[in-house]
This record gives sequence, structure tokens and C-alpha cells, in this order.
Amino acid sequence: MDGTLTQSVHDFDAMRAELGIASGSPILEALNALPEKQAAPLWARLDEMELYYAKQAKPMPGSVSFLQALQARGACMGILTRNALPMAIHTLRVCGMLDFFEKQDILDRDAALPKPNADGVLKLMHRWQSSADDAVMVGDYGFDLQAGRNAGVATIHIDPSGQFSWPDLADLAVRDFTELSL
Repeated sequence: MDGTLTQSVHDFDAMRAELGIASGSPILEALNALPEKQAAPLWARLDEMELYYAKQAKPMPGSVSFLQALQARGACMGILTRNALPMAIHTLRVCGMLDFFEKQDILDRDAALPKPNADGVLKLMHRWQSSADDAVMVGDYGFDLQAGRNAGVATIHIDPSGQFSWPDLADLAVRDFTELSL
């Protein structure tokens, strides 16, 4: 969602620094490794930071039109995010995208094992009674693409910079949704 359907605004380095997490370390995994008593206030602070960024969300160029086209075709669409559900819903609402998704198709870090695990992709496919041949994972980060690969689905890498840092994980690489056609 963040950086895929919406323009990337998160400053993950600043978030890690504020949470006392080593640079480059995955935030969720670092917090999960801490004792519960130590982690609890950090999870609360992470929620506050996620809400701060959710309030700044803006759609990625072409994303709303693309969702409209998928909806018109009757495609099942889901969100698989490492954020907490309230922040994901807030982000989608701010960007005018919430109505494209059934609430049960928005899987947060508590509803599925976090990406790069395939759990969320597999749960959505099971719910929709679809196969890997009928599904696509779209994402802006290696974890997104790995989750798709781990689930055996096609992957599309969205990277506005055009650097495409994970070419081995993407079946298709585009700068934004305007480059995709249905």
C-alpha cells in the first residue's frame, strides 16, 4: 500500500532511530524480538508514527484509475500491509481508495504473517478461491515482491525512481500505474 498505491512518505531511518532499532533492520522483526514489556511502548510509538504518515498519504499517479479499471473488470483486490489495520484504513480513506477494498481483504501485520512471508497472499487467494495463475502481487519493496514469489504469483515492481532494485523478484517493473494497461 505505502509506496505502491500511495506515494512513499515514510522515513524508515528516522522511525528506526526513534525506536532504537539498528539502521537497515526490519522494524516489525526487531520489535517482535524484544521482551513484551520492553516492546509494548515501542509498538504504541510505531502506531503513532504510522498514523502521522497515514495522514500525509497521497495516491500514486494512476493508482485510482487503475483500481477503477480493475473494479470494473470484477477483479478481487486486497491489501497486504506491514502496518496496523487502523492506519491502513486511514491511508486508504485519505487517498479515496477505501471503497475499492472489502474490509476482510485488508490484511495487516496482525491478520497475516508479515511480508516477505507468503501467508497474506495465500490467505487472500484462498478467500477468493483463486490460484497463483490468477493472481498478481504489486509492490514497491523487496518484501512485497518476495511475498509474491513465495506464494508463486506474478509480481509487479512499482518504483518511481526507475532504479528497480530487485529485478530478480519482478516479472514486470514500472515507474507508476500509468505504465500498466488492462
